[in-house]
This record gives sequence, C-alpha cells and structure tokens, in this order.
Amino acid sequence: MQWDILIRNGLLFDGDGRTPVVSDLAIKDGLVASLGNGLDASQAREVLDASGQWVMPGLFDAHTHLDLEVELDSRLPEVVRHGTTSVVIANCSLGLAFGRQDRNGENPVVDCFARVENMPKHVLQKAAARIDWQDPKGYLEHLAGLPLGPNLIPMIPHSMLRAEVMGLKTSVSRAPTAEELAQMESLLDTAMRDGYPGFSTDALPFHYLANDPHRRTKIPSQWGSFEELKRLTGVVRHYGRVWQATPPKDNPLTVFRNFLLTSKLLWGKTLKVTAVAALDISTNRSLAKLAIFLSRLLNSRFVGGHFRFQALAAPFRVWWDGPINPLAEEIPELRELNEPDLEDRAARRALLDDPAYQARFRKMWMLGKGGFNLASLMRLLKREQYAFSRRLDLIEVDAGPVPREWIGETLAALLQRLQGWQATGGGARNEEEREHFERAPAIADEVDFMLHLYREYDTALRTVTVTANRDPVVTEKLLFDPQVLPGFNDSGAHLTNMAFYDGNLRGLQMAQKEGLGKVAWQIRRLSREPAEFFGVRAGRLVVGMPADVTVLDPEALRRYQSEANTHFVWREAFQHHQMVNRSDGVVSATLIGGKLAWRDQSFAPRLGREKLGRVLLADGREARPAEAALAEAA
Repeated sequence: MQWDILIRNGLLFDGDGRTPVVSDLAIKDGLVASLGNGLDASQAREVLDASGQWVMPGLFDAHTHLDLEVELDSRLPEVVRHGTTSVVIANCSLGLAFGRQDRNGENPVVDCFARVENMPKHVLQKAAARIDWQDPKGYLEHLAGLPLGPNLIPMIPHSMLRAEVMGLKTSVSRAPTAEELAQMESLLDTAMRDGYPGFSTDALPFHYLANDPHRRTKIPSQWGSFEELKRLTGVVRHYGRVWQATPPKDNPLTVFRNFLLTSKLLWGKTLKVTAVAALDISTNRSLAKLAIFLSRLLNSRFVGGHFRFQALAAPFRVWWDGPINPLAEEIPELRELNEPDLEDRAARRALLDDPAYQARFRKMWMLGKGGFNLASLMRLLKREQYAFSRRLDLIEVDAGPVPREWIGETLAALLQRLQGWQATGGGARNEEEREHFERAPAIADEVDFMLHLYREYDTALRTVTVTANRDPVVTEKLLFDPQVLPGFNDSGAHLTNMAFYDGNLRGLQMAQKEGLGKVAWQIRRLSREPAEFFGVRAGRLVVGMPADVTVLDPEALRRYQSEANTHFVWREAFQHHQMVNRSDGVVSATLIGGKLAWRDQSFAPRLGREKLGRVLLADGREARPAEAALAEAA
C-alpha cells in the first residue's frame, strides 16, 4: 500500500489561513504524503470519509498544566477528544524538569502545585512518586519514552530552577548570590541548547506554597529581582526562545518595565513573550483595554517587541468548593481559609468560629458596598482590585448536600427566602429545606449568610460564578485581536474549579458565525502561529509535515453548547473528581503522528498503548528516549 490512511473529500484548511478547498489527504509514516482530489483509495490501508467535514491541522493548547497528569495518564484523553494535538506544559514557573527535588525534607512539586494550580496533594504525590530523572535532559528523554497521546512542548520553570540551585527554603527567603545566579544561567543555557522551547516565570501576587512552614510564603519565582529576570531572559533571548510570564498585576509600572524586556530597541534583539492573560474582568472592565493597548505599544516599531497576551474563548466560569478557589487566594481573608489542606475542615471551622476572623471577613466582604468612599466609587466605576465580585446574585449553587431545588439558584434568592423564613416561620419550599433553614443561626445580612454556608457545608457545597468574559462582544474582540494568542485554557489545572478543554472549539464556533474566511484565519491562529511562535515543527497540513490532523463536523460545532456539556466526573487516574467538557460529536477524528487517537466518539485502542505524540523542541527538533539517543550517538 502506498499510504497508511487516506482522508477523503474533506474541506481542507491547511493552517496557512487560505480559503479551504475540498481535497483528499494521504498519510504515510506519520507524515502528510499527498494532497489533492481523486487520490486512489485502493492505495490506502485505511480510508476515512470526511465528506461534509472540516479537515485541519491538529490544534494547539498554548497554556496548560498537564505536567502531572501526563505521568498518571499519558493519553491525556480530555485533550485528545477536543481535537487538540499539541500542548505547552511547565507554564507559570511550575514543572518537573528538575525531577522530584525532594531533598532536606522539602517537596517542591507538591508545595508549589497544590495551591497555585488547585490540585489535591494526594494526586500530586502520586505523580511525584513516578519521577526518576534528575535534570532537564533526563526529563526530555523520559517524556519521549512515554506512550504519549498529544505532542508535548515543555519549558523550563523558574520556580523549580530557583529551588534546584538554592533549595526550596532558601529560594523563598533571600536573593541568590552571584554564584547561584550564574549557576541558574548555566542550567538554563544548557536546557536551551538541549532544545527547550521556552522559560516560564510567575509574578501573580497571590500564588503561595502549600506545606508547612511556608503556607504564607509565595512561590520561588515571586522572589526573583528584576536583575535576575533580566539575566535569565537574556539567555532565552540569545537562543530566540519564548518567555512565558504572569505579570505582577497590582504594580502597573513593574508590569511595563518587565515586559519591555521584549524590546529589540532596548536590548538589541527581540525576546518573544507571551503573558497571562487578556480577560474582560467583570469587576474591572479597564484591564482588557489596557492589555490591548500594552500589546500594541510593545509590538510597535518604536519598541520592536514580539509580545502576545493569551486569551480565553469562553466566559471565565469558575466553581468554588466552599471557600476554596484560585480566585480566593487574591483576597487575604479568603486566603486564610485556603491555607489549610483540603481535608482539614477543622482548621477552617476554627477560623470561621473566631470573632476576630469574622470581623475581618465582614470588613472585606462589605468593602465598597456602602457609603461614599473610594472603594464604593471604584466598585461603581467597575475598577475594583479583586476579580471576585462578591455579588450573591451572580453566584449559583451547583451541587452539595442540599435540597435539589437549590441547584441553579442564586445565593441572593436563597438568602432572601431564608431571611423570610426566619422572620415569619413560613416560605420554606418543603420539609427538607425547612430542616436546612433550622440549622442556620440568625442571619442579619449577606456576611452572616456566607459565614454560615462555609461553616455548615465547607467544601461539599459547590457554587459557580462567571468573573470575566461576561460580554460576548468584548470576549470575541479580545480573542480575534491579531496581537493576542488564543489558548489561555489552563488545561490540567484547577481540577475541580474550571474546565476549558474545549476552548479551541469555542473559538472556532465564534469564527464560524462570520464565515469560512474567519474560520480559516482562526485555524491558522490555533495551529501554524503558535507552532511558529514556539519554534516547533507542527501546525500545517502540507506534504512532508507531521500528520497531526483534526476532522470536525461543522454542523455539530454550530449546535454545540459548552456549558450544557461541562461535567464533574471521577478520574480513575487521579482517584479524584475533575471538571471536564464533553464535545463528543463535534470532533469526528483526531490523528496524532498519522495515527487515529479518537474517532466516532471513542478513543482508539492504541491510545495509551502506542506512542503517538512527540516531544516538540525548538528549531523543529524532537526529543528521543534515552536508549534511542544512545543508539544515535553510537
């Protein structure tokens, strides 16, 4: 047979943004072998009829935290089912490039990931127990030896680099010595020579460690000075690689200074930078406009940068496990409830019973909600500091040991009914609700109500709210801005708090409303452009390129409703629940390295048994398993 697979009669988008054409696509030895009409089906071992379907390059997820999941389930099934074939890992300064790093009683992997990415410690420990490499080169060889589902694009994480050189405890207590900083530069330089496509840092001011004695200490990357950042990104700049950053959002001048590191005018050579994130925050509507303005300025000929904020193709819908949520870490009074382990309900209950804490909570919750002061003015103007709005009419009950009538109801409506029942003894919907109302103390206002919910139900009560991208017009404007990179999906993180695995599909759904020309352009932005930005060999359907292919049903995409298909499921690999999306029926087939991984709403038997994905390195290279590398050297 001339070809392994022939995809026939599909509307082909090549990834270059050109007008699609009906064409066949033949695959041989993992590569695109031929394109054109009327290719001979008898010359293919397997034929896939794509009549009426879109055939496109496999899609990129440019911001994930799948580092731990790939150790527990290398299929990455929640990625594959949505037509995503390449994922960037080790974002936000966190990753596994330096192994376990668990010396002197320290456990950086668990300590860093648990709160920043809202991952249960037992899941992290299970993944960390499988680590058997010691350095970034060994990590590449390890990843290349796994039966991968999607392709992986790994970066060097700053927090782990600091901990490797200084030790975790020291990395969060002082600046590095001249020798230590030089060692960090040397390790990063070696990793760049080994082919790592980028380097990630983190400066969001609410990212904290999760183990004693550091529960009130920020992660290592937060402790780096501008001089340290300049030196390390200088290494990245030298090799033409990518710096992925999260900005110190509460300090605009520092944000601007840091991002000026992209400038060719100032530094002699452009540094590619991608940053989290261009979101239309409900409590501060100015931030999205500032993100676009900053992007235009940094990319102007006067600055000479190559800068891309990342965008989310969906409302930023987040679930809360009682008071536990990544947004809670931003607010000191809520952060106190996030400091204990998830299982430590007693610690949270003791805090909630403390009158001093109750007073602090009240002051925080009511900030800007009454009187005439700066806080109330900023709230009126939608210029608040916090991303969490604290509006009960925008928070819904999603699940928990509560009456089923509460599911989907806003906390504002529930509070009103509870207060009515306490005032009159009537109004409860049924006996079950009356029993729940009887357990409540006297509720004078919404602060009493929130304290009661956290005390009574703890993490078992799940609520949901949208904190950004409420306006679809603004969301689409951000997503389709040519200076913004689609792909802030956070796949693999915040297991119980969010699910944007279908973010690429939602972006295509938005483009679909404006015609095939917009679809072709958006496919380019989800395939060729991120591949070129990270310097990896993927993202196009032309002869000789790797055959990472997504086949999509446009009518199913048009009908798809993401929120109705978001579920809370048990993952055996984690021994824990996770928020996921189910776009089954939209993606007809996903091929990785020329092999089917997903077809007709089910995973191919080879997924997880055979190696499909590659470890994509800079300059079009790929990582090899240790034994293959040794054989090549010989």
